[in-house]
Amino acid sequence: MDHNYFCDGVEWAPARSLFNALGMTKEEMERPLVGIVSSYNEIVPGHMNIDKIVEAVKTGVSMAGGTPVVFPAIAVCDGIAMGHKGMKYSLVTRDLIADSTECMALAHHFDALVMIPNCDKNVPGLLMAAARVNVPTVFVSGGPMLAGHVNGKKTSLSSMFEAVGAYTAGKITMEDVEEFENKACPTCGSCSGMYTANSMNCLTEVLGMGLRGNGTIPAVYSERIKLAKKAGMAVMDLLKKNIRPRDIMTEKAFYNALTADMAIGCSTNSMLHLPAIANECGITINLDMANEISAKTPNICHLAPAGHAYMEDLDEAGGVYAVLNELNKKGLINTDVMTCTGKTLGENIAGVVNKNPDIIRPIDNPYSQTGGIAVLRGNLAPDGCVVKRSAVAPEMLVHSGPARVFNSEEDAIEAIRGGKIKAGDVVVIRYEGPAGGPGMREMLSPTSAIAGMGLDKDVALITDGRFSGATRGAAIGHVSPEAVSGGNIAYVEDGDIISINIPEYSITLEIPDDELEKRRANTKILKKENITGYARRYAAMVSSADKGAIINKF
Repeated sequence: MDHNYFCDGVEWAPARSLFNALGMTKEEMERPLVGIVSSYNEIVPGHMNIDKIVEAVKTGVSMAGGTPVVFPAIAVCDGIAMGHKGMKYSLVTRDLIADSTECMALAHHFDALVMIPNCDKNVPGLLMAAARVNVPTVFVSGGPMLAGHVNGKKTSLSSMFEAVGAYTAGKITMEDVEEFENKACPTCGSCSGMYTANSMNCLTEVLGMGLRGNGTIPAVYSERIKLAKKAGMAVMDLLKKNIRPRDIMTEKAFYNALTADMAIGCSTNSMLHLPAIANECGITINLDMANEISAKTPNICHLAPAGHAYMEDLDEAGGVYAVLNELNKKGLINTDVMTCTGKTLGENIAGVVNKNPDIIRPIDNPYSQTGGIAVLRGNLAPDGCVVKRSAVAPEMLVHSGPARVFNSEEDAIEAIRGGKIKAGDVVVIRYEGPAGGPGMREMLSPTSAIAGMGLDKDVALITDGRFSGATRGAAIGHVSPEAVSGGNIAYVEDGDIISINIPEYSITLEIPDDELEKRRANTKILKKENITGYARRYAAMVSSADKGAIINKF
């Protein structure tokens, strides 16, 4: 096996002296140098066990003849950041993670990498970095949280947020809220439903960058430690075979990821992250591809918040590979793509059994014949907007109602909790896009308040911001162009009728074109003042949501 870049030649003697300072032996220097990217920290529940994953990966690398060296990556907990200024600093970390990991990996000339992410922006950020660095790389996440249990039923973080809305509506007591508070999130791991973190960890498997179980084996299971050791060994095999991320993350692999996204019912945030990751691979994903794939991909999983199943249930049913096998029965995926196992996807999923048809519906008995995500277009969103169709009540798939317009999330939450939103309303939250926020905040607090108050089957929410994977209901995000860029969402007024037709992929502001032009001429676009630091740079450089909110304005 190839040895460390720095181990030969007098010109690298200074580098070797610094390896000596690390306590590295000559034998270690002669082995391939494998960077272990650890996102361990003590503030994110999905990351508190990653120290154990790191040690297991190091064991696997060493067993297979490599020298593991750990360096860090940051991560934000979206649940803790939710509902306040902190959420402006969540999406922006995706690029910080990609940039800093690229810098560390290339500066130190690692021969291979093992990425250990777990939460929402951490996973796509490291996938972006893997594509940029393009040395043999394997992903192993920290794993999902087990579901909580309240009143004999499984529950999760989304139920916790909805409990706040239910309390506001007088439906439950403070004692009930406290029971949810103490039981909704019972273990370490990424929150237990098909929210963004788990969506992206599952899609990492589909892309071929993670081993089987990467997305579904619970964080607290010993099997997760075994998986980490296998990941350490697998990266050494990839190094030997010289299989690199861009050999794996091909156009066909992204097609598979979009297909699995529709089948599983992943978070709408995948429609930000997959285009951004693909962009780093030199591949373009546009939103229209989502509807094309959705039209022929049955939705076969209803995990929380769309249903009452959780990640542990999907794992026991056979996991992502079992989902892919169902899709393959109708030829919906490309099986000839390479993966980090050194084998094709077809070889990986051969013989995998769907062990629970109640959790993974057979392909001939889906929840719906179309996929879990839909992209809508119309004069309100000429460049598109995104909704998690599988989490929308049937009666809200087609809806028309008066707009209630707010220029910030805080204003909307105040109105919702103040009882000012009525059945039939369409809540519009603007100036929360990638540049306008800046940072494109998630709107879990308003959507869960609506759901907790029992209005999720009567009220729609539309924003140029985005929604958490924990959101359910007619929550339509990523409206593009965003308000700060002069998108038509900036010109909506209270009382305007907005028509939504998810089956027909349309969203319409029901005003005449000449009235819209008049408003465009007479409405002042709001610009947030006193934006400083990284947020200011981000706002100046970030693309629109339909392009994946990538940093591209150079």
